[in-house]
Amino acid sequence: MPARVKSIVAEAPAHPAPRSGKGRAILTGVAFLAALAILLSLGTWQVERLQWKEKLLADIAERRVAPPVTLGEIEAMAARGEDIEYRPVTVTGVFANNRERHFFATWRGQTGYYVYTPLQLADGRFLFVNRGFVPYEAKEPEMRKQGQLTGEQTVTGLARARLAEKPSSIVPENDLAKNIFYWKDLDAMAASTGIAADRLVPFFIDAGDAPNPKGLPIGAVTQFDLPNNHLQYAVTWYGLAAALVGVALYAVFRRKGDRPAP
Repeated sequence: MPARVKSIVAEAPAHPAPRSGKGRAILTGVAFLAALAILLSLGTWQVERLQWKEKLLADIAERRVAPPVTLGEIEAMAARGEDIEYRPVTVTGVFANNRERHFFATWRGQTGYYVYTPLQLADGRFLFVNRGFVPYEAKEPEMRKQGQLTGEQTVTGLARARLAEKPSSIVPENDLAKNIFYWKDLDAMAASTGIAADRLVPFFIDAGDAPNPKGLPIGAVTQFDLPNNHLQYAVTWYGLAAALVGVALYAVFRRKGDRPAP
């Protein structure tokens, strides 16, 4: 090896120069601020969701005890883009019992189905009514013939909006061949019974608690216990932010304590 090359190699440091303390401090500070901002934003978002959910629950509580309105009024509200969920309504028609659809459900700890039966209105349209719950073994209409109401019926219940899409990827696909629905796909429910789209009322009704004098289904199955865990989530995110600040302050004071006295 030439002498000059040997000299350069000998003078080269054995390891790369370490990153300066100032540079590490800047990177640590940026990471801290970014993490703190994320945690605080998540906490604030949950607070906003909490306020939204509390207002929604208050609105639902007010709506469900309001006097029932006509189907036409509910349709007018829907046409204006207003929220029709849980608004009491009264309708009259004839149940098309041979076209009922079955929605898999658990009610009061028992597995079974909600029975959705099209109610044919005076103008020839059909409105799907959730008549209520039947146990698993009573899924088929032949097992509950006494509950198949005939002739003109007046139903008072709660308007329920249709779903635009499957609520989650973990929800099973509807089994049209077996007439078992896992999510309320109104278009599929209608098409599988031969009801044309132009003869379909574009929302549902959950029947109320009027007793069925002929047995099943059991009405008034609407569930109002919407989960509201946003306060818990907000406390969690803000708590993590506070913990992060505490860890950072501890590290700063410890570093100052480790410095040698001048």
